Amino acid sequence: MRKSSCPSSKPVKAECSAIEFYRAASYVPEESLGYLIRRVLALGSHEVERQLGASDLTNAQWVPLLKLFTGQASTVAELARECHLDAGAMTRLLDRLEAKGLCRRVRSLEDRRVVNIELTDAGREAARGIPVVLCQIQNAHLAGFSVDEYQALMGFLRRILDNAQALNNSVSGGPNEA
Repeated sequence: MRKSSCPSSKPVKAECSAIEFYRAASYVPEESLGYLIRRVLALGSHEVERQLGASDLTNAQWVPLLKLFTGQASTVAELARECHLDAGAMTRLLDRLEAKGLCRRVRSLEDRRVVNIELTDAGREAARGIPVVLCQIQNAHLAGFSVDEYQALMGFLRRILDNAQALNNSVSGGPNEA
């Protein structure tokens, strides 16, 4: 295996981008990075939904529930941003979570334009089990990997993410977390 002289945690530099791993004339979608990442994500998502079936949580529902539980968001606007959803989609999703008794929307007393989201006791209890399921599934996906292989994989994925964000920023003209 050829060692890369490119930094592992920075976006790709011009001198490192000379290698073209894909060519249009010989492109096979099933052998592409995007396809493989999407397949892993799809299979993982299916398994998460299967294991959370007893909790009656779909993939669309457990993500915002976990973000609320871990404090990554506390308002409708923050949660929509964190989940990469528009306001309408977030409203519909929160309607379903409220109907299940997992959260409630509370208008801010300081700013009536702001709507806070609070987890109910049932919502906190449901959210507590999500990391357990996620860890079980991700550990199963990594079966047979050594610690060094895991660390290398995580470094490679972070580098790909950095490159993707740098490309997105260069096209859009600024930071954008898609």
